[in-house]
Amino acid sequence: MRFQLSEDQRALKMGVRRLLERRFPREALRAAVDAPGRIDRELWRALGEAGFFALTLPEAEGGVGLGRPEAVLAFEEAGRALLPGPLVATHLAAGAVPGAAAGETVVAAVGGALVEWLDAADVVRGDTSGAVPLRSVDPLTPLHRVPRPAAADPLAVLLTAAEQLGGAVRLSELAVQHARTRQQFGRPIGAFQAVQHLCADLLVRAETARAAVYAAAVTGDPGDIAAARLLADEAAVRGARDCLQVHGGMGFTWEADVHLHLKRAWVRAQRNGSVTDSEELLAAGLVS
Repeated sequence: MRFQLSEDQRALKMGVRRLLERRFPREALRAAVDAPGRIDRELWRALGEAGFFALTLPEAEGGVGLGRPEAVLAFEEAGRALLPGPLVATHLAAGAVPGAAAGETVVAAVGGALVEWLDAADVVRGDTSGAVPLRSVDPLTPLHRVPRPAAADPLAVLLTAAEQLGGAVRLSELAVQHARTRQQFGRPIGAFQAVQHLCADLLVRAETARAAVYAAAVTGDPGDIAAARLLADEAAVRGARDCLQVHGGMGFTWEADVHLHLKRAWVRAQRNGSVTDSEELLAAGLVS
């Protein structure tokens, strides 16, 4: 199986990255942290105009007509940029909910026992009766818990894994950048073997997760998706912890982006069912 991206796929990936750098730079991320719970409707419509939500919708229905692998690449970039909002739910609603594909309608959905952005969304898919608000660790992901959990949609799990992958890749970059510039004892901390090991582990976990996520995007097999989710969650959560260790005490502060990445990774790890659900699914597939 080949995992080398085609020219069109590389162009798509870089196009999404440039779009997010332009429309959701770090200053916008920081502004969102200072005003949590609000969806940037202008950004949402810009994503819709760029085809972010309609990537896999057939061209005959007004979509872009691409497949799962291309959607995974787009969501990897969204995870890298820490883009907030019910991205997966709105993407999956394209073609089914009017305005979702164009970014005019914000759609939330019950995923497992949780629903994100319940109060801010225009449309909520799934049974949310009896939903109670939770105190979310991530200021950019408001949460409610529902009494009747919904079965996880494999495609939603895959796209969440792609976001985790993007976060893990960005954390590798942040750790290496800090290790190169932070000076201790008269030289960059990256000169010390312990820091080098942390950075190497970050990269290995991210690249292992990338292979699994890309493979699952091609096959669409539920077992492959479960395995991709487990590896991507580990790469994002453990990657954030290792990146935080490279940053030292400043990594615990709100000013450090690694702090936000860790908390988003924790929330994503609970989206569309728990890690245990994926472990059970993968185990069942292995013994059948």
